[in-house]
Amino acid sequence: MALDTIIEFENANIFQKDNLVLKDVNLSISKGEFVYFIGKVGTGKTSLIKTINAEIPLKEGEAKVAGFDLTKLKTKQKPLLRRKLGIVFQDFKLLSDRTVFDNLQFVLKATGWKHKSEISDRIAEVLEKVNLSYKGYKMPHQLSGGEQQRVVIARALLNDPEIILADEPTGNLDPETSENLMKILLDISNNGRAVVMITHDYNMVKQFPSRTITFEDGKVVEQKEVKEIDFESLKE
Repeated sequence: MALDTIIEFENANIFQKDNLVLKDVNLSISKGEFVYFIGKVGTGKTSLIKTINAEIPLKEGEAKVAGFDLTKLKTKQKPLLRRKLGIVFQDFKLLSDRTVFDNLQFVLKATGWKHKSEISDRIAEVLEKVNLSYKGYKMPHQLSGGEQQRVVIARALLNDPEIILADEPTGNLDPETSENLMKILLDISNNGRAVVMITHDYNMVKQFPSRTITFEDGKVVEQKEVKEIDFESLKE
């Protein structure tokens, strides 16, 4: 595993329960890389993300994520691995009965932060990174969809992860809001974190071209150039 490699799969077979979803996955992602996962629904993109964060155990092949060997990962090591991962979902999963600040504080306390001043400083830092410095007192329902998604990104950054996994982060957003969100994610990648983004928003892939992995027929296929991709064939 090269020094700057943060995710590496070798000859891995990915199963959902007993179903083989992806065959012979060979994939290497470095620190600071921005990588798109694209493909039709049901082609294994989310299954691979769930394998990276140890929701799905790796039964065949080899994989290392942020220094952890997935084939030898013990249950007690999973929280340690997940601290190195920041997860951004399409459906926000914010606690609706708490303010933005309290949502973020909940995560920090759950991951072992104890000092009030350190907690407040860290929350201020991540909210500033996503341009929400003055929204900490708001309830989630008082925010727009784009603002809620930025809170989710702030939440993902709390423990200074090495990898951001984003599953359809622009799925529910209008084009302008999506564009602003993409700029934040690209900025995170430029600061040395690997960002892996599942998307069906092919306009974003064209507008912000980056390394692209296509999922089709149970295989993971590297695409060198965005112009090589037949987006029409990937539409449902």
